[in-house]
Amino acid sequence: MDGSVWRLGSPAGRASRAGRALLQGFCLAAALWLAAAQAEPALPSALASRSLLLDIAQAGTRLVAVGERGHILYSDDRGASWQQAEVPSRQLLTALFFVDARHGWAVGHDTQILHSADGGAHWQLQHEDPPREAPLLDVWFADARRGLAVGAYGTLLATEDGGAHWADAGARLDNPDGLHLNAIAAIPGAGLLVVGEAGLALRSADGGATWERLPAFYEGSLFGVLGSGEPGVALAFGLRGHLFRSTDGGASWTPLALPVPGNGPLQAGLSGGTRLADGSLLIVGHGGTLLHSRDGGDHFALRIRPDRLSLSAVAEAGDGRLLLVGQGGVHEESMVRELRGGPP
Repeated sequence: MDGSVWRLGSPAGRASRAGRALLQGFCLAAALWLAAAQAEPALPSALASRSLLLDIAQAGTRLVAVGERGHILYSDDRGASWQQAEVPSRQLLTALFFVDARHGWAVGHDTQILHSADGGAHWQLQHEDPPREAPLLDVWFADARRGLAVGAYGTLLATEDGGAHWADAGARLDNPDGLHLNAIAAIPGAGLLVVGEAGLALRSADGGATWERLPAFYEGSLFGVLGSGEPGVALAFGLRGHLFRSTDGGASWTPLALPVPGNGPLQAGLSGGTRLADGSLLIVGHGGTLLHSRDGGDHFALRIRPDRLSLSAVAEAGDGRLLLVGQGGVHEESMVRELRGGPP
């Protein structure tokens, strides 16, 4: 620079202003193009069942899975074949929840919430807030009208009318640092539990109207929370194989000693889990990790899948089969043959 001042009335100043305007125009055009691309419906793909899928749930006898590019898949033959649903978005979808065979919700990036009234075959956009830049990471409903969605930066959204309107409920939480909320679950005898970043754990005894922050028991991120089926008994899990059990509705937590793989302590992140029809518990995670408990979460048997693909969620398909979703889409596992080990 020569030290001269560019005045807006000068040729150089006009050029600078024109350059800024041109740059702003390019940025606006790019933003509009990106918004239009995100608003377009998900594209049909013959390989959707082999793409990244992050959650799977049952809608009556139907199985429904969600994942990247707005993919939502459903199966009416226990996972033997999959159909792609009609979805009005190409955003990454992270979680879903069905209250019955027809009514379900899926959440994802751009703070999007989608709703289905026909068991997952067709979806409508209920809510989005792209400027917020806060992906939603889990969703839970008490019934067809009352629900909550949680996500990044302390996002908590609530609805009382089935999702026709969503209200920002983050102010209800003792979370001044805006820590990410990664998972929400209803625990019999305890109410609702939310877990998240930096060991954050929150509990509500009134369906989400008020919340208390639970005493800290872990400094790392927690990715999931699961009820054992027994009143007040819950499991929380997260980074590097950390798994905790509470028998008092989340007031206190005990770290669990897990089986050790042949190459040393379990270091895989634990992503999701479910309570199976026989009452046993299954938790899945990175590197093909499967943890199975038949005693309410006191002890777990470990299996590492040979493909070592990271897993995000699991559902039962019937006939002793499990359907796992994650990296590489849908995978089948034999529950009876592979996972009945562990303590008597």
